[in-house]
Amino acid sequence: MAYLDAGYSGHGAGTRSDRVALCEPAKAEFSNFGGKTTEYETHAVVYYEGDPAKRLYELVRGSIMLYKLLPDGRRQVVEVLRPGDIFGLSNGEENDCTAETLTQSLVQEIDLRHVERSDELQRTLAKCLTNQMQVLHEHAVLLGRKSAVERVASFLMHLVPDRGGPGCVGPSDDEDDSFDLQLHMTRQEIADYLGLTIETVSRVVSDLKRRGVIRVDKADKIHLNKVCSLCQMTGIH
Repeated sequence: MAYLDAGYSGHGAGTRSDRVALCEPAKAEFSNFGGKTTEYETHAVVYYEGDPAKRLYELVRGSIMLYKLLPDGRRQVVEVLRPGDIFGLSNGEENDCTAETLTQSLVQEIDLRHVERSDELQRTLAKCLTNQMQVLHEHAVLLGRKSAVERVASFLMHLVPDRGGPGCVGPSDDEDDSFDLQLHMTRQEIADYLGLTIETVSRVVSDLKRRGVIRVDKADKIHLNKVCSLCQMTGIH
């Protein structure tokens, strides 16, 4: 099983289109202020935890995970970024996490000095970062209070476009409520994101298959038989 790349709708964070629309102006601003565009291959490191924090980044295309390592090697994936997301801000002089691509990704970066000189760019970034903060709050609830089944269900629902969040009306009576997900994260990466072990993630996936909620077509593809049934298992209802 791997991470999903089938659209994005974080609970309480608006639809994927809302998120990208909020952050689209940042692309133009980055370019106007000398932003540099770089393409990264899958599982390439954009920056390491502890590197000097001198640049601000925007994910234009692809998917990136941010993670922290404990001294004994344990890893916690703290965020999975989608196009339009801003990253690289730090409270100190060093990056507080590592940024690694999950797929081929296009990243635009700008020197933090340029950000400090533009009120318009700062306002745009504030909107983007406030939106991302909501997603982080949901992740904190997931790690702190949800069961293993609720975590995996929330993880799957997290990437179903326009479903599961506030205002979701569900499918119409004659609408097919199934959904196909293309996966891009390893089981270990998923476990590190959900705060679970690989064995627990595998057990929950097997249980969802047994209950007819999902169908695993291939190692990198999951079919949701009924989105509403999965959503009912996320703990938000």
